[in-house]
Amino acid sequence: MAETTARRKVEIPADSAMRKHRSLTADAWRRLISLNTARLGMVIIGLLLLVSILAPIVHDYNPKTDSNLRARLQPPSREHLLGADNLGRDVLVRLIHGARYSLGVGIISVGIGLTIGGTLGMLAGFLGGATDKIIMRFMDIILAFPAMLLAIAIVAVRGPGLNNTMVAVGVVFIPIFARLTRSMVLSVREHEYVIAATCAGATRLRILSRHILPNILSPIIVQSTLGLASAILSAAGLGFLGLGQQPPKPEWGAMLSDSYKFLARGAWWVIVSPGVAIMLSVLGFNLLGDGLRDALDPRLQE
Repeated sequence: MAETTARRKVEIPADSAMRKHRSLTADAWRRLISLNTARLGMVIIGLLLLVSILAPIVHDYNPKTDSNLRARLQPPSREHLLGADNLGRDVLVRLIHGARYSLGVGIISVGIGLTIGGTLGMLAGFLGGATDKIIMRFMDIILAFPAMLLAIAIVAVRGPGLNNTMVAVGVVFIPIFARLTRSMVLSVREHEYVIAATCAGATRLRILSRHILPNILSPIIVQSTLGLASAILSAAGLGFLGLGQQPPKPEWGAMLSDSYKFLARGAWWVIVSPGVAIMLSVLGFNLLGDGLRDALDPRLQE
């Protein structure tokens, strides 16, 4: 009887801790889907991702042979649900196939900024000293330039194109992720479990990967989601200036650039459609980012 009681005293705390650990992710997910705005953001992003993935598979689109001058600036109809542009190209088809370019720029740009900026921020915050000063002064230099002007300068030097747009927007995001990651590392590295791991002889790499990184992921995930909205908007701005994806390939910013001049002639559909697509994508990521911020906030956990 005494042996059974002792076993229970050992097993119950371990089982309770395991259940609590497993419930953290489930609890955050429940809070996320309980928010109407987050659900709306997930629906918008899910539809955009589904369209961008399935469009090339379902419909073989060749932008070089898509023009039909007989349908030039045709308003929305059964044949062209969102109308046709100045070259007679179906606006809906170009919007659908342009989604993968716009979303791709956002995802890859944020990936570049997160990978480089996050790594530099972790090194600066964990190592400190001269490493911290050198890295952060370099980040301050980049932040001294307005984001869009810096992106334009990079694309102007490297030349217009989708790849250079992704690099330019990614460089703009490097100091943002570096400063965020550094501030989180400075906060977490003073916790008892990090100090205990250091005293136990754990290597710096193990401390960073096993003890610090998992505890700073929440704000990084939120910033990445919000950054996707900014990246899509920046890429559309560069495309509008003619520095992004080059014609005849469809890209939402380039479609705006090609169409705004026909607004005075009453062809509102050629500019409203890509504008609404950009707005919805930015809105979706912003709503999801706000929802993630509320769901992952430890102050809201019971």
